[in-house]
Amino acid sequence: METDRIEQLAVIAILGVLVVGCVVVLQPFFAALLWAVILVCSTWPAFAWIERRCAGHRSLAALLMTLVLAAALLGPIVFVGSSITGPLKALPETARALIERGLPQPPDWVHEIPLVGERVDLTWREIVADPKTLGGNVDQVVRLGTDWMLQMGARLGGGVLELALSVIATFFFYRDGKVAGETLHAISNKLAGARATKLIAVAETTMNSVVYGILGTGLAQALLATFGFVLAGVPGALLWGFFTFLLSIVMIGAPLIWLPATIWLLSQGRMEWGIFMAVWGFFVVSGVDNFLKPYFISRGTTLPLLLVFCGVLGGVLAFGLLGIFIGPTLLAIAFTLIAEWSTAERKKASAVDEPTWP
Repeated sequence: METDRIEQLAVIAILGVLVVGCVVVLQPFFAALLWAVILVCSTWPAFAWIERRCAGHRSLAALLMTLVLAAALLGPIVFVGSSITGPLKALPETARALIERGLPQPPDWVHEIPLVGERVDLTWREIVADPKTLGGNVDQVVRLGTDWMLQMGARLGGGVLELALSVIATFFFYRDGKVAGETLHAISNKLAGARATKLIAVAETTMNSVVYGILGTGLAQALLATFGFVLAGVPGALLWGFFTFLLSIVMIGAPLIWLPATIWLLSQGRMEWGIFMAVWGFFVVSGVDNFLKPYFISRGTTLPLLLVFCGVLGGVLAFGLLGIFIGPTLLAIAFTLIAEWSTAERKKASAVDEPTWP
């Protein structure tokens, strides 16, 4: 008996060391792998459709689906990167040349900006009156701006590399996802019974509904904003549409894009198009967020919408960008457990309170 117990402890110790070792090895790739899981779960119906068209050839279907994801996710990033590389390189020289030539007087509308208009107008006029005030610090400003752009470029490059790794991982998850899902269900049933299967289903539907709600709404806002930019003649309409999509995802809001475009149109004396951009941005671009996102999210989960938004914002603060999907999923699982527990307790209480008849 003592020998068997020692052997059991040795096996547990070895398994613990293996688990820790696996975690240490895979830790740098956790974010990319989790992104891949989210992408696969949210696009599995499309993969199943492609697999049927490929006569059941799972590897071919997985390859085609991975290529589609690569084109949809990495293609716009490559396009935007190539579009802004040239202007960013020329930005320091452009700023230096602009300051050396001297700034024009501020437009009249600057003074009318709420809260900060008077201060901005005064500072602008002081710089125009004494350009050496700004010109003496131009090199320092340009150097700080260049360093900031280099840091942002490094972060964006790391994000693109992580996204590319996620897209590559989706091929294997598509190909072997069915077997992995069956294994997960078998293990969960063995450990926690039918409740674990239900919680897995809740996590999957919640994650999918959040993905469709946030990404779908962001895509709709980006398309509508791009249409408005093209119609109003705003330069770089596709680029600003892409930034609208990004800001819609991280819950900052599309107004950070269409509002500056409106101000730029007004500053150019294009009053009609400026008014159009303001109306289009407020009622159409931002307005679609008020009904499209709740519609998509409410279709796949019983979680109250307030908890969904709290989960999104809290998840971003706790886990970064992945928290957009992790936060609501965790809240949905906890909400389901509490609902089941409270329902069971109410049934027990009602059974106790029922009168017994002779």
